[in-house]
Amino acid sequence: MNDQQIKTRLLALREELENLRRTAKDDQKPVALDQQSVGRLSRMDSLQVQAMAQADDARRAVELRKIEAALTRLEDGEYGDCVRCSAEIADARLDNDPATPFCVTCAG
Repeated sequence: MNDQQIKTRLLALREELENLRRTAKDDQKPVALDQQSVGRLSRMDSLQVQAMAQADDARRAVELRKIEAALTRLEDGEYGDCVRCSAEIADARLDNDPATPFCVTCAG
């Protein structure tokens, strides 16, 4: 892949994650304590949904940071090189995760 194709793919991944974060905001809202309108089991279920949404959002935030860092490396001409050992990252690894900062040796 050339630099423009890589950039396009990273930007598309960023857009997808940002859209997912926006649409999931409702699931992260505080759960009402009023047990008269919501039963205890329904409230527990709502709390579980809220916790899972918060965990998903945290994972998406990490992925967004990885994508931003990959875009910076691309601009700096360092994309595809391991940030730890400077070895070239295998194309198959970059195809699987274009934002990966590590070669397979350093990732393990």
